[in-house]
Amino acid sequence: MTPRRGTLLVPVPGLSGHVYPPGTEIVVNGRGSAVDAFVGGDWLPVSWWEFAEGIEEAPADA
Repeated sequence: MTPRRGTLLVPVPGLSGHVYPPGTEIVVNGRGSAVDAFVGGDWLPVSWWEFAEGIEEAPADA
């Protein structure tokens, strides 16, 4: 399965113990209500409501 990009919507703790804030970009593996996400090699178990896919920032001059 191809990894996808996403953005955290809420704070999520990684396996390292570091808590990643909303807006953190993640790489998502899997499908369903709970998936594996990664930030720089740190594993984050995330639920469907904790992240969004396909969110892009609008240009600052828009």
